[in-house]
Amino acid sequence: MGENSSYKHYVAGLLSGVSTVIVGHPFDTVKVKLQKHNTEANGFKYRGGFHCTTRILKTEGVRGLYRGATPSFVGMAIESSLVFGIYSQTKQALQGGDLNKKPELHIIIPSAAFAGSIISFVLCPSELVKCRMQIQGTDSVVPAYRKYSGPLNCAIETVKTQGVKGLFRGGVATLLRESIGNAVFFTTYEYLRHSLHLQLKDSSFHHKNKNLVDVGIGIVSGGLGGIAYWSAVLPMDVAKTIIQTNPYKNLSRNPYKILKSIYRRSGIRGCYTGLAPTVLRAFPANAAAIVTYEAASKLLGIVRD
Repeated sequence: MGENSSYKHYVAGLLSGVSTVIVGHPFDTVKVKLQKHNTEANGFKYRGGFHCTTRILKTEGVRGLYRGATPSFVGMAIESSLVFGIYSQTKQALQGGDLNKKPELHIIIPSAAFAGSIISFVLCPSELVKCRMQIQGTDSVVPAYRKYSGPLNCAIETVKTQGVKGLFRGGVATLLRESIGNAVFFTTYEYLRHSLHLQLKDSSFHHKNKNLVDVGIGIVSGGLGGIAYWSAVLPMDVAKTIIQTNPYKNLSRNPYKILKSIYRRSGIRGCYTGLAPTVLRAFPANAAAIVTYEAASKLLGIVRD
């Protein structure tokens, strides 16, 4: 990573975020609906991710799967730009400029956790708007008089009724999810990427098809990194969804109390509500993110370890 290429990581990260939303948002919509409906004491219950998806397609069409995508595009583009940029700069500072070092936990974990904690403050408002828009579609438990006409209307009404701090509802859960999740993601991604490149670097196929190999390694390391991320923090994401989509001010915003309540009612399975669409989304969305990021890095002339 050259000293003059810091801003390029932010550009590559931004493009990565856009590709993530294009590939992953429909899965995210299903996940949010499952988390909202299937953890409520009353209301419509989905039999699973496939049932939820078919209900959306039947009643709303493909557009329903991209409900709330506008704030997601904005939020994810900014989030991805910042997380890759901050992570790369922090990692470079801790490495002392040595690009030949193999992945090391004492460098990756603090760099990724720091990046995750910073982006949580940007991500929380956009996720709150996204989640509130997503639960308004098929089988909505939101009363008609509380429905929003669009993302901007949702943000404005939230500020009107709860102040600016209302946009940061679920901030603690978002902070914990992003700092822990990114530490897990980048650890998995960096070690897999390093290991696979090491194993394949001397093969004749690698020399003849370097770009193809790079894409393949990006798909595997990014996809498995995404699965590791969500496997580690999905319960915290469930708590975040409940906190952000519940309109009542007296609801606890302590994610651990929310999870304790869900566990008492539904067991560990309830804490992992939405696991199937989340895992299905995690591999392609994060694979797309890493392949896009690495391709953009090459085009921008970023020197990577």
